[in-house]
Amino acid sequence: MRKVLVTGAAGRIGSVFRVYAADRYDLRLADRRLEGLDAPPVGEVISLEIADLDACRAACAGVDSVLHLAADPGTGSGFYESYLDNNVKGVYNIFEAAREAGCRRVVYASSVQAIEGYPLDEQARTDGAVRPLNMYGACKAFGEATAHCYAFGHGLSSIAVRIGSFEYNQPQFNTNSRNLSTYVSARDLCQLFVRCIEAENVQFAIVHGVSDNRFKRMDLSTTRAAVGYQPQDDAFVKFGVGLNETERWLREHPQEAGE
Repeated sequence: MRKVLVTGAAGRIGSVFRVYAADRYDLRLADRRLEGLDAPPVGEVISLEIADLDACRAACAGVDSVLHLAADPGTGSGFYESYLDNNVKGVYNIFEAAREAGCRRVVYASSVQAIEGYPLDEQARTDGAVRPLNMYGACKAFGEATAHCYAFGHGLSSIAVRIGSFEYNQPQFNTNSRNLSTYVSARDLCQLFVRCIEAENVQFAIVHGVSDNRFKRMDLSTTRAAVGYQPQDDAFVKFGVGLNETERWLREHPQEAGE
């Protein structure tokens, strides 16, 4: 089985993915906090401080692919207090350590925050300019640029996943129009990560981590083409927001009807 390092494995997304992929990969689960990572036991567990380059080197040793989820996920944190170590240095350290270790690919967890500055009625594309509105999004844009640098400057295959509004494991999900258009379900996001890890002949790509929502904040056409992503869920159906033409939609999307 493929040896896959998952950083941030104790986080909201990492906790779901490690269970989803337990039978598919030989997982190395890394986080600065290890509570719960061995229950149930689904892989090797290591402590990792991503701001420490030598620690990242040790974590990447003998690994085929890296799923880099570790970061400060807050949009209001201080740059010097947190982002510099966790969302900038940590990104560089993982890419550099993966390059040195001869890893096949890094899958980097970017965010919809990298394109949050687009008008709400304009769908963002993967080939458009980044438009962050906060330093969290700016750091994610740095990560996307770093992925491009290592893909074409160092030959390390890299895919950046702009993750939308991940509702699973969240105490409360505000079903406003913005969140419905950026929603990504747990099974869709985990499927996308697997597609990114296993896709062949991809040197670099930015892909969009949203479900098959009736209206999508981020375009999925290039994501489908690049890695074969096939999302199954739609926030507008899941949260029952009074859609018109529901019968026609279900005819055109039979997976929503369970067919």
